[in-house]
Amino acid sequence: MVGTMLWFRLLALILLACFITASFKKSLGQERVFTIGVVPQFTPVEIYERWGPLVKELENRTGLKFELKTYKSIPEFEKAFLKGELDFVFMNPYHQVMAYKAQKYIPLVRDKTPLTGILVVRRDSPVKEVKDLNGKVIAFPAPNAFAASLYMRALLTEQFKIKFIPEYVKTHDNVYRQVILGKAQAGGGVNNTFLRQPEEVKRELRVLYETPPSAPHPFSVHPRVPKEVRDKVKKAILYMANERNMKALLDRVQMPNPVPADYARDYKPLEKLNLEKYVVLE
Repeated sequence: MVGTMLWFRLLALILLACFITASFKKSLGQERVFTIGVVPQFTPVEIYERWGPLVKELENRTGLKFELKTYKSIPEFEKAFLKGELDFVFMNPYHQVMAYKAQKYIPLVRDKTPLTGILVVRRDSPVKEVKDLNGKVIAFPAPNAFAASLYMRALLTEQFKIKFIPEYVKTHDNVYRQVILGKAQAGGGVNNTFLRQPEEVKRELRVLYETPPSAPHPFSVHPRVPKEVRDKVKKAILYMANERNMKALLDRVQMPNPVPADYARDYKPLEKLNLEKYVVLE
């Protein structure tokens, strides 16, 4: 009888130990697949090509599992992070403001090079200055693409005092091609996406205007993700920055030189731009 009770106690201790171990692993995210969403500046296929290698590298370095999520349009992407559906997100600077207000997303890392919005025209365009675009069609990726559209439209309206016809064409790639094809007299983009265009695209365009610089796109995390997991991912990306063979991989995701990000320092100042009246939620 005593032997039977000891056996049951031993079995109970073993089961308890297994439960505690499983719970600990789960708390560290070792049994969970974390989602990573990327702002659709490019097509879903190109986003997979650019981000797939980084996601794989993060899995190898952290022991965590990730699922890369892509979206066909920026409004679709916005709905996802505003609802808190994504664990990690690469988003534009004003998206970070929106995400912080809605879900308290925390910026982990960003590139050290400032982001600049650009207004491009065809290289042979008669347009010489911004005021020449009064009444013209201007292509933008989406209403809330920060430097390419949101901030740009505010500056065109309030600083340059021009009226224009906005055309929203979903991606930065589409913006540049709309201008080349003559379907829009100008287009809003950013320095990062323009520099990554094929040479045959860049040589057909010229930059007419650049916005004041801001902190670039952050790679952010939802606060529900355990701190241990956040720290693992952040450290992994920052360690990559010190490895020469990782430079090309990081450059593909627009973070060639990642540094720690801070909401109060990097993104809270954008709240003072009063861009709310230019935000469009679909």
